[in-house]
Amino acid sequence: MTPPSKNSVTWQEVDDTSAGQRVDNYLLRLLKGVPKSHVYRILRSGEVRVNSRRVDATYRLAPGDRVRVPPVRTAESVVGNLRQPVSPLFHPELLFEDEWLLAINKPADLAVHGGSGISRGVVELLRHGETPPFIELVHRLDKGTSGALLLAKKRSALKGMHEHLRTGQVEKRYLALVKGRWRNETRHVHLPLQKFVTAAGERRVSVVPGGQSSHTLFKLCERFREFSLLIAELKTGRTHQIRVHLAHLRHPIAGDDKYGDFELNRALAKCGLKRMFLHAWQLAFDHPMTGARIEVTAPLPIELGRFLNALEPSRVTGDDVRSLV
Repeated sequence: MTPPSKNSVTWQEVDDTSAGQRVDNYLLRLLKGVPKSHVYRILRSGEVRVNSRRVDATYRLAPGDRVRVPPVRTAESVVGNLRQPVSPLFHPELLFEDEWLLAINKPADLAVHGGSGISRGVVELLRHGETPPFIELVHRLDKGTSGALLLAKKRSALKGMHEHLRTGQVEKRYLALVKGRWRNETRHVHLPLQKFVTAAGERRVSVVPGGQSSHTLFKLCERFREFSLLIAELKTGRTHQIRVHLAHLRHPIAGDDKYGDFELNRALAKCGLKRMFLHAWQLAFDHPMTGARIEVTAPLPIELGRFLNALEPSRVTGDDVRSLV
């Protein structure tokens, strides 16, 4: 197999190991590092040809087929172009990247942007690299929340993703370990939320009649003797929504230093849980530029997995997430 060229056309002859494969999957394997959207673009434009004929993405290759591959350029990775060292807290795990969007697995205890006494957050640290000219947050995660964080590399993608968020077209699921035994397999929570500032100048959110409407869908994953592991699916995106909903229901998130059980948190810290057990687990959306369905999963951090494994389970439901640990 001839390596694809950045400057000239190459021809690939299909062998028995690739026979029967769809041409789009063949090209995605061949053109590693090339954005998926670009592969489909060169197929649609006719730049890719099989036996000198145009084919669509579903064409299945036969032994001896000759595939014309145009000059290609691999995508420059924002994460790969970081100048090291950037920060002892910031070693981003890349979950997804193309020419428009970037998803990383954000560590806990790192803000998404600078401000309020924080000199640099994720955005500033990513801009520390050799590229790109544009990096902006698509959405936000609390400083203490780990997991999938989506950023835009082009303004057009940012605008498209913000429209998806506004119209509820982005699926966001979190994993949360909460105090107590959660009763319902599935529960929709609708509570009005209102922001306020404490006497110490800290931002907080509470359940207040007349506040902004909010909706979270909770699903039970696993029950333990004193805790429950939940999937929280955001239907609206209010500040601290999951944390406030759970605290109001008397199932605060383990390790939550704003809305949690502070005495319990101190005991948990002695047992090894020194952070909030809230993790942005999955993102799913239609790509604003290509229309392709994108699903991003952020594996559970090692420290959360270790703590979970140390707990004694009492009953497992159909939504077991042990494979993430």
